Amino acid sequence: MNPLATETPAFAPAPPADGWSWKKIIFLIVFALAAHLAFIFLLGAKKTATPRVATNVPVFRLADNSSELVRLTDPTLFALPHTEDVAPSFSQPPDVVSPSFRYTEAPPFLLPNAASLGAAFNAFMQTNRFATIALNFKPEPQLTLPQADIETALPQTSTWQLAGEIAGRRLLNTLSVPSPAVNDVIAPSRVQLLVDKSGNVASAVLLETSGYDDADQQALKLARTLQFVPAEKLTFGEIIFNWHTVPVSVP
Repeated sequence: MNPLATETPAFAPAPPADGWSWKKIIFLIVFALAAHLAFIFLLGAKKTATPRVATNVPVFRLADNSSELVRLTDPTLFALPHTEDVAPSFSQPPDVVSPSFRYTEAPPFLLPNAASLGAAFNAFMQTNRFATIALNFKPEPQLTLPQADIETALPQTSTWQLAGEIAGRRLLNTLSVPSPAVNDVIAPSRVQLLVDKSGNVASAVLLETSGYDDADQQALKLARTLQFVPAEKLTFGEIIFNWHTVPVSVP
């Protein structure tokens, strides 16, 4: 092995150092500062910002002694008078000059004009004429005779009438009741009737006698001759004979 080959030469260059050199670091700092200043001058133009108008923002205000908000806390606001709330025109009374009552002449009285009395009413009546109506407050009395229906005390003929349920049924015939020859007044004869469905008198019974046998028998005979309109059921009722008597001459 050659010993000379292993020796380091005297003028050999030094090995490169690790990392950046001071020149590079200083250059980078200067470059960054210059770039920063350039951005500031390019993008830093002054522009006035327009403030936005605020709406519906609550406003706080300190109330002094004359504020209406303080008066609302007064419990006597509506109970006692407050002169500070009255307008000056109402708080100060106007200057009224009292008239002088020292007249220098007699008071002139206004006398009515006699010619103009009732002129308005006269003009109204002249322009508003109405049709004249003759008012007869006292008409002539009309003489009339009283009309009185004078009936005889006793009937002139014998009559009859129905009572009870049979009074509502219609008759198919009529009766001719004679007047008994009796010198006295006799009572009515009451006869009870039973009418069948065909309208015939099925039964005739004397209820009240007249006190005269011939008249009662005549009433039963006449009652059996009645004929009614047919109906759906039996019908009860009464027939009453009011007798008119004929006086008998005594020899």
